Amino acid sequence: MNPPLALATAARVLIQIRHDPRTVLLLLLVPSLLIGLLAWIFEDTGVFGDLGPALLGLFPFIVMFLVTSITTLRERRSGTLERLMTLPLGKFDFIAGYTLAFGLLGTVQSLIASAYAVWVCGLDVEGSLGLLVTVAVVDAVLGATLGLFTSAFAATEFQVIQFMPALVFPQILLGGIFIPREQMPAVLEAVSGWLPLSHAVEALNLVADGSGSTAEIIREIGILAAFAVVFVVLGAVTLRRRTP
Repeated sequence: MNPPLALATAARVLIQIRHDPRTVLLLLLVPSLLIGLLAWIFEDTGVFGDLGPALLGLFPFIVMFLVTSITTLRERRSGTLERLMTLPLGKFDFIAGYTLAFGLLGTVQSLIASAYAVWVCGLDVEGSLGLLVTVAVVDAVLGATLGLFTSAFAATEFQVIQFMPALVFPQILLGGIFIPREQMPAVLEAVSGWLPLSHAVEALNLVADGSGSTAEIIREIGILAAFAVVFVVLGAVTLRRRTP
């Protein structure tokens, strides 16, 4: 991998997104608005206090997955990727550049969503706010890397949406958002342990209720980072120059 080429790719992606206000609004504001809507729905019920930490992992993950996969797919369908590959730009340079660009956007997104959830929606956090934001950021980056990997198998934007029931919905159902993982049937609990969103939700809950040690939370963050690295590698290996 050539770091200057990866940085140049990241800069190009950020400039491109800057000229698309709808994408910027989707990335930066929609997760916060959805969190705010649910906080309003469950006002004075105490439910938001239970669901709020998990939502910080859920909405940024989904938004980053969709935007990254569709953006990468468009690069390939338009022939941009094919033209870039005629330059001394390798697949890892391309994927690393996209990861850096969407990682930066995911960081800003997570900072906004975390601040909004805590200081506007009143989410109680017993643990470290720094750790809460760190988990949210890594989770958003994870969604971006999964989107990069998934885009290699889609030929249209509609096919990207079709991947959600297969790749995202099971993680939502088994991630411990609706019921603690330890209360699930043994088989489902075992499966959930291999799903990255489960570890994001677990880490966010440990920080929010103050029940987890720093070592436990860092362990979950490490697992999320490992998943992200695997998706980056798989994304580079499966990347195609152009959609048939």
